[in-house]
Amino acid sequence: MTTLVLDIGNTAAKYGCFRGSALAETGSVATPAELREVAKRVQPEHVLLASVAAPAEPWADALGGAVSGRVVVLKPGETPVPIANAYATPLTLGADRLAAAAGAAHLLPCRPVLVVDAGTCIKCDLVAADGTFMGGSIAPGLRMRLQAMHHFTGRLPELPLLGANEAATLALCGTDTRTAMLSGALNGAVAEVNGMLGSYRQQHPNLAVVLAGGDAAFFESRLKGHIFVLTELVLLGLHRILVHNVG
Repeated sequence: MTTLVLDIGNTAAKYGCFRGSALAETGSVATPAELREVAKRVQPEHVLLASVAAPAEPWADALGGAVSGRVVVLKPGETPVPIANAYATPLTLGADRLAAAAGAAHLLPCRPVLVVDAGTCIKCDLVAADGTFMGGSIAPGLRMRLQAMHHFTGRLPELPLLGANEAATLALCGTDTRTAMLSGALNGAVAEVNGMLGSYRQQHPNLAVVLAGGDAAFFESRLKGHIFVLTELVLLGLHRILVHNVG
């Protein structure tokens, strides 16, 4: 069975095409019309759409006639999911957080898992050993930290993120305004996440840690202890939710 999932985020709309349980293709689309072209090409039987940004319904409407089966719009707190949800306000839970938790519970069953999703925001979410989503934390992502310093001050410049080569030599002690801002934003984020990991590991000695998201490569070599890196965790979780809904 061929299926298609779409994660509509704050910076991009990313799709995943699955052949059976295997992720066969990923990519990004900018408009509902582009998604329709992808669907016409891969011919999915079922589609699931999830959004943390604009409503997903216009994307679903664009698929009319291009999908032979169901088009499911993921609505946390309403759409059936394969894990329990202990979040106190399930209707406000981000679809990406719920999907990542579903993916982690499927890939690492019977042990507590902390999902670190480093994207527009940095989310650290706990999935209990029985597969229950417990909640977690949301903090500004790397780009947001740099943009905020420029936006809320009169003279600090707006800085882009470092490329891979420059990030590898990022100094702890900045020697000018630019490198001081980069150290505060990037090294500070790493210290924050490592602090979270240490606290969660004290509470859950058998904890597994899964790193995902667009900035996972930056964090991968900087986080302490053993971690699993699954950059497509949200897409894998969306697929699990779709399978749960269509059988």
